[in-house]
Formats: sequence, structure tokens, C-alpha cells
Amino acid sequence: MDYKDTLLMPSTAFPMRGNLPNKEPKMQQEWEEQNIYKKVQERTEGRPLFVLHDGPPYANGDLHMGHALNKVLKDFIVRYKSMSGFHAPYVPGWDTHGLPIEQALTKKKVDRKKMTVAEFRRLCAEYAMQQIDNQRSQFKQLGVRGDWDNPYITLTKDYEAAQIKVFGEMAEKGFIYKGMKPVYWSPSSESALAEAEIEYQDKRSASIYVAFQVKDGKDLFEGDEKFIIWTTTPWTLPSNVAISLHPEVTYVVANVGGEKFVVAEDLLSSVTETLEWENPEVVKTFSGKEAEYVTAQHPFYDRESLIILGEHVTTDSGTGCVHTAPGHGEEDFFASQKYKLPVISPLDDKGVFTKEAPGFEGVFYDKANKEITELLEEKGALLKLEFFTHSYPHDWRTKKPVIYRATAQWFASIKAFRDQIIEQIKEVEWFPKWGETRLYNMFRDREDWCISRQRAWGVPIPVFYGEDGEPIITEETIQHVSDLFLEHGSNIWFEREAKELLPEGFTSEHSPNGIFTKETDIMDVWFDSGSSHQGVLVNRPELQRPADLYLEGSDQYRGWFNSSLTTAVAVTGKAPYKAVLSHGFALDGKGKKMSKSLGNIVVPSKIMKQYGADILRLWVASVDYQSDVRISDEIIKQTSEGYRKIRNTFRFLLANLHDFEPAKDSVAFADMKEVDRYMLVKLSDLIKRVRESYDKYEFADVYSAVLSFCSVELSSFYLDFGKDILYIESADQPARRSIQTAYYQIIKALVQMLSPIIAHTAEEAWSYIPGEKADYVQLTDFPEELSIADHDDLLEKWDHFMAVRDDVLKALEIARSEKVIGKSLESKLTIAAKDDATKQLLQSIDNLHQLLIVSEANVVDADPEAADYEFVAVRVEKHPAKRCERCWVASETVGEDASHLDLCSRCASVVEAHYQA
Repeated sequence: MDYKDTLLMPSTAFPMRGNLPNKEPKMQQEWEEQNIYKKVQERTEGRPLFVLHDGPPYANGDLHMGHALNKVLKDFIVRYKSMSGFHAPYVPGWDTHGLPIEQALTKKKVDRKKMTVAEFRRLCAEYAMQQIDNQRSQFKQLGVRGDWDNPYITLTKDYEAAQIKVFGEMAEKGFIYKGMKPVYWSPSSESALAEAEIEYQDKRSASIYVAFQVKDGKDLFEGDEKFIIWTTTPWTLPSNVAISLHPEVTYVVANVGGEKFVVAEDLLSSVTETLEWENPEVVKTFSGKEAEYVTAQHPFYDRESLIILGEHVTTDSGTGCVHTAPGHGEEDFFASQKYKLPVISPLDDKGVFTKEAPGFEGVFYDKANKEITELLEEKGALLKLEFFTHSYPHDWRTKKPVIYRATAQWFASIKAFRDQIIEQIKEVEWFPKWGETRLYNMFRDREDWCISRQRAWGVPIPVFYGEDGEPIITEETIQHVSDLFLEHGSNIWFEREAKELLPEGFTSEHSPNGIFTKETDIMDVWFDSGSSHQGVLVNRPELQRPADLYLEGSDQYRGWFNSSLTTAVAVTGKAPYKAVLSHGFALDGKGKKMSKSLGNIVVPSKIMKQYGADILRLWVASVDYQSDVRISDEIIKQTSEGYRKIRNTFRFLLANLHDFEPAKDSVAFADMKEVDRYMLVKLSDLIKRVRESYDKYEFADVYSAVLSFCSVELSSFYLDFGKDILYIESADQPARRSIQTAYYQIIKALVQMLSPIIAHTAEEAWSYIPGEKADYVQLTDFPEELSIADHDDLLEKWDHFMAVRDDVLKALEIARSEKVIGKSLESKLTIAAKDDATKQLLQSIDNLHQLLIVSEANVVDADPEAADYEFVAVRVEKHPAKRCERCWVASETVGEDASHLDLCSRCASVVEAHYQA
């Protein structure tokens, strides 16, 4: 007889295969139609506020893996917080100004020379909005939940108006000034850059030693001596006005073959080796301060080089006599200021020499290196030329070398409120902890932030100039410009004349004739995004300043974390964030940086198309994201295996709840079987661990803990032996309903715990959970630890059993390998406990054979034929009895019921009851 219809086989409603690439878009569409973000916010309204402030990605191009890593991490946190007692709105944002968009339009053949600045800026804005739409759709495909219909965008009128106010408040406090000094200048971008926009790459440079003939020795020199300088930037020599010596360093005059050279005493031996001198004779010794105001002759111009003193001079390398060009070096600039030396900066915006450098007009600075060294050699001033490769600053956008160039720029004086910034850094919680040290080191010696850029696409610096050239920044003008931007947008600055942008009837002592001009520079884009604490956290009613958390890549210590802290402390005295969490970079499977040239780029859209967003999200949860992370097809396949284990666990639990109605069929905890209560203890401990891990942003621990629970406690034990009860017993048998009650509690908790991570799969599984429940799992609260009175006793007893079970499994595996048995249900076990506690444990467990998935298990005092293990001795035999054709257990009772000769007595009674019903 076929007894299949008497088995309570599980349902197949919850699909075996995820088929995520096809399912996820439909779910996302449903979430959008249901306005799930709004429903979450309405549900949590009134709870304590938790604000994760989104650092704005740049609106240009498709998403890369760094975008995916960042946004998914944020989504984990926001989803978890909204389920764990907080009101957690999430307002995504975009950074929209800057050079890349200008370059993108140029590549599209936009000729900006044929249009006004305002017209070009309108094209930039249109392009940025197109990019935002593209990126927004891709972020949604990742399953990231947020207020996508109302993001913040740095080009909107309200944002720009708020930014102007931040600038105005800083100016009112005296933190903003215009000055002439060397700044990083990018010839490729034709703009000044801040330190945050610099990256270092290897560059091949010339290394030259140059002789400067003494002109006026001031009773210290006879006139035939030569100072030797060393430089790796020959192109800066046309700007040389001085040679710096350290006041306390000892210098020598060395006679080399009848020529006299001046170098630092400590560097004489290294200079001798480099210049291949033979037996230099020291003919004079003096301190640096003795040589102050001595003059030397410029090697190829009719100009004197003054000997000055500077604390920046070292004897680590070179000659101790430092070539000083205040137009091309910050230390040079400050050292020269007290001597009132001229600042010569003979390069235009493109890095081409002007007429201020006679003989080199029209030559690009880097190409001038060769011409200058040739001229030095012709003049007999070049002592040594060689080449070396070293780390050199580059423009992080164009990847081209930058230079130091003295120009008139707008600065924020960091030094003026640096101590406040450093104090606020100490108040912030840093994940990882080294983030605090990193940011502290960036501010410790920082003087100024160059905030002006010579570009078109950005927020204008709201400064007017009087007829005498004085900058005009007043509370009245700032408020008026802010109001204009709020009404019209910042393009009005380029559409109207200065007079039209000033308050009606405005007058100034600097313009007796009422004639004004306006600044044409724009603000550094980091000032844009760094003002978001005002433009977003303060201006959006659902948010607050300070934010609870900023979360970005580790490059943002010099970027957004930095500029946000600077502007916030400047205007409020406080940091804009309570905590900062940083993540590493996404690398390929071998740990290399992704690049088109290497062909190793892994694209989020490709992963989602092939595997689904939940696999990508699970990968994010599985990695140590605070360091650099690796991703490849192989790694994603490994992640898929973990996902499959979790999904199959969901599937098994749900399939075995097909006839379970929680309100009617649940068993009270006290009436549940002890092993079922033990599994709820393990579940409670898992909930505690997972909550703690989420609270500490340790998502890899969440993933590993849940995966281990699914693999070890559930699949390898609880779900495995449970089949003998769930499939075999009658529907309402107490042991069966007890297991189902535990399954119900477990699946609910697992789905809720994983909802922040595998959002789509969790939502699908939630829809199959029986009983009354919220429409969506994301509209529920995170599971709490279960209150179990005998928690510790259950844990101690059943953890002991699991250890004993390990011994038994080893014995079964050996018996299987020796062909004593095939499947474990063919086994008959004789178990002898090696201690009283183990003996009492085994004797207290009903249906021990069922938990061990064998046909018979007998506990004895001793068995000389049993093999020894840690807790027990075990003998495995093949069970001699016939196998029941329904439950597959070998039993002496098979055939006892004449109506069911192929069944054991247990199955016969169940089948009889089934047919009678």
C-alpha cells in the first residue's frame, strides 16, 4: 500500500529558487506604489529621532561598487533603527557642482565660448539632474529605502541660499579673507585646489644642484664664494628672490679645486659624494644667522637673491641652502614676507610662463625645465643634473600634476578656530577609533582653507568690490544675496550686474560714485557639501543637527567629514555629527584597485542582473567593510551559497507551517517539548547577539551568527530530526504542534533580523508566514529577547546533549565508512555514559533515538565493545528489525498490525486514525 497521502508533507508554496533578478523589480515597484517609506515614517513618528545624514555622491555616471557599498551600509542602519525603537528618516542627497560636469559637457561638444556663463551653467544644471535621475533609479534597484522623491541637491535654490548664509556667518566672525599666497594650482583644471582635492602619484622629475655667486658678502665673504642650492623644480628658478639658511645651523665654505662653495656642515659629505668632489678643504665656518642679508647673483637674471633666515630649513637632504621662490611655495612665501621680498609668480592659469619670466614666455612650466637647465649649464651654474621618480601631488579629478602658484584667493582661516575644531573631534564617537587620530592630524597644524575656484559651475562667492577694490561683505548684502538665490537660484549672479544684486539704495564708503563690481570666483565644492548641516539638517523639519551618524568612505576624512566639521564649528561651535563611521574601498578579487585599463571592474548593475540585489547586499554584510574589501565573481558565488542556505532554511520552516494557525495551534511555552524550548533559548541568545552587532554596526557578525544558527542549530539538528515528527505524526499531535510553535517563532524572528540586510527575500518570506501580521516586515519591530525563566538550565542541559551528540555522530560516521550501516536510521546504538551527569542527561530524554536520527538508542552502564569518545562510549550496529515503509525506522513492531503489515505500531495507529477521519 502507498502511504504517501497519510504523510504530512510540507508545502512548496515558498519557492526553492530565489529568482531574485526577476522578483526584486516587482517588489520595488510595489513598495513605491504603496509608498512604503512614508508608511514606515508614519509608524515610527514620535519615537526618538535617529538621523543618518547622507553624504552626497557626485551626480555623474553610473554607480560603481563604492556607491553600492556605501548606500547599502546606510540602508542596513536606517532599516534597523526604524525597527528598533527609533524614528529614522533618510534623506538622500547629491553633490552637483564642479569640474567633472563641465568636462562632461565639453566631451559632448558643448562650446562654452559661444555662450554666456549663465547659459553654460543652465546646461550644467540640466546635465546634473539627468545624472541624478539615472543614479536614483540604480540606488532604488539596490533596495535602498529613502525619501527619493524629495532628496537634497546642492544646486537647488534653498540649498544655495543656506550655503550663502554659512559663508556670511563665517565672514562676520572674521574667518573669511582674501589674500595673495601660494596655493595648489591645477593647470589642467585652471583652478586653485584645496588639500582635499590632491592625491599623490609617482612622477619623474629633474634633480639639480645650482651655484649662486656671492655678490655682497657683508664682510663675511670675499666675493668669490658660491651658495649651492638643490631643487627638483627647475621651472621655479625664474621666481627665485632669496636663499634661506637656518639661523642655528653651521655652514662651511669648502674649497674644491680652487672654487669655493657654501653648504651646511652636516651635509658636506653627502654633497661631496653627489657632486663627486675630491678632498674639499673647509676654509671657513659660520652660523646661518651671520650670513643674513648677504646677497648673491641670480644665475641667469640681472637680479639679486637675498640670503634670509628660515626655521623651515633642515639638514635632512640637499645642501642646507634653500632656493626660495615665494610665488611657488608656502614656506618660501612666509619666510620671505618678513623681508618684504617681491612675490614673483610668472605663470598663467594654464601653467604657461608670462612675460614676467623673460626668455620663457609661452612655454609650459614642465617643458621649461629642460630649457632652464640648459641655460644654467650655459651660464656655468649647473653643478649636477639627474632624474628620479618620487611621489608628487596631482589633481584628483584630472590626474595631472599640480603646482604651487601665488594668486589672489579667498581663504577660510582654520587657524582662527582650530582649537575649537580639535576639541569637537574629541567629542565625536569614531568607528573605527583611528578615525579620530586621522582627522586630528589633518587639523593639528592646518592654517587656511582655500575656498575659491576659478570655474563657472558652482556657487558664486557672494562678495562685491568697491571702486577702491575693497571687498564688501556685510550682513545686509549676504542676506539679500541669500534671498535672491532662494527665489531665483545662483544663476542670477551671472545674469545681473553687481548693482542689481545689491540691496536697493545700498551705499558704501568704498564706492563714492555708487559703482560696484562682483566676485567671479565660485566656492570650493567641498564648501557646498560641507554646508549640508545647515542646508539639510537644519532646513529639513524631519531632521536635526547634529546628525547621529555620518557614514562615508575613508577618503572623506579629507573631504566631507573635514569640510562639514570646519563649517559647522565655524558657525555653531559644535560638530555636525555625533558619530562618524567610515568604510574602505572596493577592490577586485586579488586586492587590486579597479580600473578600466586592468579590465577588473565589477559593476553593481551586472551583479544585480545576474544574481539579484539581495546577493549584493549580503556580500556587503559579509565583509569587514571598515577595511578595503574584495569582490569578484568567485566571491559573489560564495555569497550566493550562504544566501541559499538561509533561503532554504526559510523555505523549510515555512513549508512545515502550512497547516499551522498561530492563534489556534500554538502551544504555551510551559507545555512545549524541552528540546523545542531549548531552541527558543538559542533563538533568544541569537536575537541578543544580533541586536548588539547591529548597534555596533558589525554587520558581518550579524551575517555569521544567523548563518551559523541556520546551519548548525537548525539544519544539522533541529530541522533534521524534526521531520520524523512533522511528517509522521498526526496533525494535532502535541509534539508536532510544539515543534511548529517553535518554527513559527524562529521564522518570524529570522525574517525580522535579516530584513535590514536581505530586504527583498525577507519581505517575500514574511508574506508566507501564517497568522495575523503587518503587511510588510519593515513595518514591524525588531524581535526582543525571549523571557525564559529556566533559560540557563535549559542551555546547560541541552548544550551538554549537543556535545554528546557530536560523539555519537563521530561513531556513526566511522560505522558508515566501515560499511556497517548506510543511512543513520539503519543504526542501533548502545551508549555508555562516562560520567554521572551524562548518564542522567541521556536517561532524562524521551525518544533519544529520534533526536539522534537512529532506529534505536539504548543507554547502558557499560559496554566493552563500545568505542570511547569524550563524553560517551558508543557501539553502532545495523538494526536487525524490518524497516517501516512510512517512517523508515527499523522497529520490532513492524507487522504487528495485521491491517498494515509494512508499518510500525506508531505509524499504523496514525494511518488508521487518518483513514477513519
